[in-house]
Amino acid sequence: MKIGGFQRTSLIEYPGKISVVVFTQGCNFRCHYCHNPELVLPELFGPLIPSEEIFDFLKKRPLLEAVTITGGEPCLQEDLMDFLRQLRSYPVAIKLNTNGSLPEVLKLIINQSLVDYLSLDIKAALSRYEKVVGVPVKIENLRRSVELVKSSGLEYDFRTTVVPDLLRETDIHTIGQLIQGARRHIFQRFVPSKTVNPEFLQTSSPSREQLEKLRQIMAQYVEQGEIIY
Repeated sequence: MKIGGFQRTSLIEYPGKISVVVFTQGCNFRCHYCHNPELVLPELFGPLIPSEEIFDFLKKRPLLEAVTITGGEPCLQEDLMDFLRQLRSYPVAIKLNTNGSLPEVLKLIINQSLVDYLSLDIKAALSRYEKVVGVPVKIENLRRSVELVKSSGLEYDFRTTVVPDLLRETDIHTIGQLIQGARRHIFQRFVPSKTVNPEFLQTSSPSREQLEKLRQIMAQYVEQGEIIY
């Protein structure tokens, strides 16, 4: 596993559990607003963290409840499956964050019961996806991943980062139709601290009122809508 970062404790990454967060290095998207450029842009890659360091830490912290794997895009990792199998030997729940671009990998992970929770980023309305992620996208792969997550039988959520310059109110209806009937959707506030595209450092964060308005729109389509501010 190409692990580019390791957060030893998080109270927000895995809902209701104390979690370790593993950040994988490398991504096939170039989302302008991404706040982890050091995991996305090869010229910013730092030294890798050995997988053994993660497992050694888990052995020393028996009270930890979960491990969240995020990125970058974890499903790009050739040995992701092996890493997940190793994690299964520890008494922790496993959460995977993904951009949904690799449904075949996601399907294998679900079928082999290698995770307990899935979080899929929905970046934009499908018609505007390439504008937001900065690269060509196979839209059908995104649709397949959405259906895989919804039918997985696992805990899951869909997440959308709200960047005022990229996300319109009309897009919320389109995203809602894409994930219609989902258990949970979360809006995350964009914070311009560091970004893949430096121009977005000048973009303002949405207000709590703006986020609440979007949440109310999404509530028409999902069972539970939330905001992370």
